[in-house]
Amino acid sequence: MTGYRLTRLLPADHLHHALRADARSGLGGQPKRLPPKWFYDARGSELFEEITRLPEYYPTRAEREILTARAGEIAAVTGARTLVELGSGSSEKTRLLLDALRDQGTLERYVPVDVSESALESAGKALIAEYPGLEVSAVLSDFTTGLGLPEGGGPRLVAFLGGTLGNLLPAERAAFLSGLRAQLLPGDALLLGTDLVKDPEVLVAAYDDAAGVTAAFNRNVLTVLNRELDADFYPEQFAHVALWDAEQEWIEMRLRALRPQSVKVAELGLAVHFEEGEELYTEVSAKFRRERVERELFAAGLRLSDWWTDEEGRFGLSLSRPMADASD
Repeated sequence: MTGYRLTRLLPADHLHHALRADARSGLGGQPKRLPPKWFYDARGSELFEEITRLPEYYPTRAEREILTARAGEIAAVTGARTLVELGSGSSEKTRLLLDALRDQGTLERYVPVDVSESALESAGKALIAEYPGLEVSAVLSDFTTGLGLPEGGGPRLVAFLGGTLGNLLPAERAAFLSGLRAQLLPGDALLLGTDLVKDPEVLVAAYDDAAGVTAAFNRNVLTVLNRELDADFYPEQFAHVALWDAEQEWIEMRLRALRPQSVKVAELGLAVHFEEGEELYTEVSAKFRRERVERELFAAGLRLSDWWTDEEGRFGLSLSRPMADASD
């Protein structure tokens, strides 16, 4: 069967309830935190697309370089009939993999997984027009809490691109990879994008660009809270901060209060006080070395079989396969 179909694994009000829960726990904690997924309303998504075109922001270009050079090889070694993409968004880079799988004659189905129904529908219907005969089985799901991948169509290639794994803390990464491994069958493979450790000046610049686009992206989460939870943040009263933590090997993005202030979040009945200089943590972006990627995959029951980087060694794509057991 060809065409577009959607499986909804999230209730219609999932995002609203999830935001309420994250805001209540995160704004009441010490330090205050919000998960980075709340950056991505319509305006936040536009800003992120702008970020990917900035001269300082190399990850998107580096990953595309690898896919352009290696998509044919990836298609050949996996022989995938189904391409699954986690956090698919607009599915732009995915076309390189779809083209390679189509060219070798194995492509039958594309399974985009995302929390945005509008993004799934827009990308899915565009791909059906571009790839006659392709079945698009979209899944509305939060991949950090459960994938719900459709059965059949193997072998499957699961792509988790863009370095998004680095937005999860180590325990969250371990749980995510283990949960993903549990849904993989013999013959399936995981294609994982990871940003690599490099000169801290290069890393910080990628998250604190001269044009201030990332700063606007960071502050946009406050606008989301204002709109969705009837909060009264003044985003201009918070400075964008991007720091390199050498011990953890990750970038931290924060919002630093420029003056003492109290914020009301009316829908939660919550009053949040910020001291001058107090920071709200909004994103962690871990950077990796090959050894760390291989170790974390192995701990989840996945064996790394192939590794590719761009010419400058800025970004890594790994291909791994499920092991039968820990001794495999």
